[in-house]
Amino acid sequence: MRLVVVSNRVTQVSKTRPAAGGLAVGVHAALAEHGGIWFGWSGDVAEEPKLKRHRQGDVTYVLTDLTSEEKAGFYSGFSNRTLWPLFHYRLDLASFSHEWYQVYRRVNQRFARELAPQLQPDDIIWIQDYHLIPMATELRRLGVTNRIGFFLHIPYPAAQIMVVLPWHRQLAADFCAYDVVGFQTPTDLQQFKDYVARELSGDVDAATTIRALGRRLQAIACPIGIDVDEMQALAAAVEARSHVERMRSALRRSALVVGVDRLDYSKGIPERLRAFETLLRDYPEHHGQVSFLQISAPSREEVPEYVLLRNEVEQLAGRITGQYGEPDWLPLRYINRTHPRRALAGYFRYARVGFVTPLRDGLNLVAQEYVAAQIEDNPGVLVLSRFAGASAALEAAGALIVNPYDVHDTAGALNRALVMSADERRDRHRGVLATIRHNDITAWRKRFLSYLDSGPIDGGG
Repeated sequence: MRLVVVSNRVTQVSKTRPAAGGLAVGVHAALAEHGGIWFGWSGDVAEEPKLKRHRQGDVTYVLTDLTSEEKAGFYSGFSNRTLWPLFHYRLDLASFSHEWYQVYRRVNQRFARELAPQLQPDDIIWIQDYHLIPMATELRRLGVTNRIGFFLHIPYPAAQIMVVLPWHRQLAADFCAYDVVGFQTPTDLQQFKDYVARELSGDVDAATTIRALGRRLQAIACPIGIDVDEMQALAAAVEARSHVERMRSALRRSALVVGVDRLDYSKGIPERLRAFETLLRDYPEHHGQVSFLQISAPSREEVPEYVLLRNEVEQLAGRITGQYGEPDWLPLRYINRTHPRRALAGYFRYARVGFVTPLRDGLNLVAQEYVAAQIEDNPGVLVLSRFAGASAALEAAGALIVNPYDVHDTAGALNRALVMSADERRDRHRGVLATIRHNDITAWRKRFLSYLDSGPIDGGG
């Protein structure tokens, strides 16, 4: 069996540079085991797109360009201004352009045309995420009969939200063209089943089988994880320790609260800053004793909604620092640039609190990375949004779960984390770390591929 992975972006990893987290780690491990192809957008814009091939061991990277029109309509437009806000329950930010949708479909058609000649009869194909939902439909139209799976890394919305999309039935047919569809959480899976039952009059059984639109497929909940050992090694590396020493010197006696996200409206960064502001107001005993480091890497800077978000966050950060800061104490450090993973791992390891409060998230790997990076004898505490996909599993294990819309509740959880005894912190950390290890990146890829490798190729219901 050879594996063919298709994703919007492709991450090539050298032996001397650590992989990016999440998807890249899982895909590289799967490709290393099976050999095959990783196909996707090169990240380049060219008016005459060309395929670029690069072989590394048993893996062939096949990259294609986008035209400027395709990038605007497919990537910046339909993917990130229609599907992304809709699937994250932000209807107020979603735009429904028929032109964007047509470009989205044309790009998926072109990707399928470029991929199909490179396939072998026994390949299994694994499509990743919302940019490429129509890929199976387009491959089937070209006569591809291989097993094809799809994994959605972001939330799947409730049926009442999904039907707002003018093309929801077309995308439903696209989902049904796969043999296996994977979701991050049981809630996402159930909402997909509800949509199929209500809108397609599909047959949904109690296990994994769905029959709809003349197709039979398997739908599963299969949360992605992290490479725990890799994160622990990064956190203990010399480079990470050097970043920690600089931070320790700057903080002096203050405990560190850390938040790390892309600058995206789904991450709840303004609400998080307001919650920290509420902590400083309602629990003045923390003045001079705690400092919040919020790192927000720039994201989709060409999208207007992200420009507005950046302005809001910067104004909030300035207000908090101006109101509560002292000459010898900065309550908040806000940084709007990308940091190396080793630096982030070091900050995670040193922080007393991991502050992870998205308004809606498929799973959230930052929460897992924070826990994995901790020193087990003296760990910090994870404060996690109930709207992160990881919350259901990690709440039972020991994370403090909050409603990020309730700044008073969140501030109270922050206070509890900051004053928690070492014994309780160790007990909670053991439980959360054990859960993360059980659902790590290896478990994710092996579980999904076991379904895809064994599932039937279905020609009908």
